Amino acid sequence: MAGLELLYSCCGDAISCPQDAVVCFVHWEVVKSGYKCLGSGDEARSSDKKSELLPPDWSSNKVEYALRYASEMGDARLLLKALLVDSALVFNLMNRSTQQSSDVIVNLNEHVDAAHLRTFDRVFKDVGGLAAAVRSRLLPSRDKRTQAEQSERTRRPDSRHEDQHDHHNDDHHDDDDPLRLPDRHPRHAAQPHWPDPMAPPFSVGGADLDPLGRSMSGGGMLADPLRMGYPRSGLDPSSGIPDILPPGAVPPGARFDPFGPVGRHRPGPDPDHLPPPGYDDMFM
Repeated sequence: MAGLELLYSCCGDAISCPQDAVVCFVHWEVVKSGYKCLGSGDEARSSDKKSELLPPDWSSNKVEYALRYASEMGDARLLLKALLVDSALVFNLMNRSTQQSSDVIVNLNEHVDAAHLRTFDRVFKDVGGLAAAVRSRLLPSRDKRTQAEQSERTRRPDSRHEDQHDHHNDDHHDDDDPLRLPDRHPRHAAQPHWPDPMAPPFSVGGADLDPLGRSMSGGGMLADPLRMGYPRSGLDPSSGIPDILPPGAVPPGARFDPFGPVGRHRPGPDPDHLPPPGYDDMFM
């Protein structure tokens, strides 16, 4: 607790009760965390100035205390209030910049020996416990965490930046190699994904481009009697058609449109099937 004994000696005449001793103790903890006292009361005064000491009228009221602080490195403003409730002193610390507040309750009988207020070595019973309670519950620990994170970020760069730096160094070493042939294809260039032109919906209307319907999608604009869905007679035009074409008249695999009935024995309609009325009347 370096500095607290000197402060306590300077304020010895103003300390006349246990709550005065505890306020002096908490004031020194706030100063050690990076703040200086501006004065007493809730509102600013023209006589305000940053100091590690307590203002002259800080203990004029033995029930309610109010002290104002300013950050040494920034513009943060703190308002510390203490209220005596029975044998306890309730502290409330508000950051006027962020409107965040914290509080702690100190039992005077557990931490102060009222019979030795003038003796610094014996006035506080549990210095370590009181300091831990003030630092963990009252002081703005969020600001401390932010400062720690910033220090950690400055000391250890982001791993992503390290990876990018290593990759840049590898590329730089490759460029420095005089025997390395230039790469015609970028190492990290992604090949474009082209959709299948014959897959839907791009295949709509594709059958019109194949008039004979040879594609898998079917279609075609010319009717081929040998490729339609009607029953075939099993005729091979390349072998010839009896009484019509000699063998070899049609090249194998060539398209052939028959100019006569396909097959001699193809069944035809029965002439006696459904005759017209009076068909058998010779006088009609």
